Amino acid sequence: MGKIIAIANQKGGVGKTTTSINLAASLGVLEKKVLLIDADPQANATSGIGIDIESVEIGTYQLLEHSNTAEEAIISTETPNLDIIPAHIDLVAIEIELVDKDAREYMLKKALTDIKNDYDYILIDCAPSLGLLTLNALTAADAVIIPIQCEYFALEGLGKLLNTIKSVQKIHNPELDIEGLLLTMYDSRLRLSNQVVEEVQKHFNDMVFQTIIQRNVRLSEAPSYGESIINYDASSKGANNYLSLAKEIINKNS
Repeated sequence: MGKIIAIANQKGGVGKTTTSINLAASLGVLEKKVLLIDADPQANATSGIGIDIESVEIGTYQLLEHSNTAEEAIISTETPNLDIIPAHIDLVAIEIELVDKDAREYMLKKALTDIKNDYDYILIDCAPSLGLLTLNALTAADAVIIPIQCEYFALEGLGKLLNTIKSVQKIHNPELDIEGLLLTMYDSRLRLSNQVVEEVQKHFNDMVFQTIIQRNVRLSEAPSYGESIINYDASSKGANNYLSLAKEIINKNS
């Protein structure tokens, strides 16, 4: 039975897409069958894994509209065991188009029913908002990973996201779990980074992943080559961090 994990935070620039791509690639390298779903109109997970956005004809938009099946939208990538359902800029329009549909929060959940068991993990890269797209991802998901940047404003808005998760649990998806809070962009030289880590660990204890994603130049270079960090530089600190996160998730779910 595949596990669906949404990677969500309404704050932009916290490492959602970086985590989606590299966690998916790391799970693939560890011989898990993975599907990455790009549910962000910016389509950075699509281009970051080496797919030309302009060439996308069937993707998350068609999936949510139910005009195509998930099987028709899946593209295989050059990373072992990793497939993707890509996004295109037209995904921007989906929130307006779904607004007057019945059960609009369940569109993604319904679309994934047939393929859920074909994969060990399905990761959803969410948009930086708490709109209908993210709501669909949270309703479809079994769990959510929340990336938190090790910066001053990191905890701002976290309360709002946790409230959204609570209301999704209450109304749409009582099974939704928090897989963990993931600290990203950590720089051990900065006192502020260390303070944020302490603060988050103090408040959320076991909810925080032991793995911390460190700031790493190779990690920020990789997407411009359309590659995950595993393909781009497997010996880098970033690759080690994401492999360690993947192992932590596998152990937690075994």
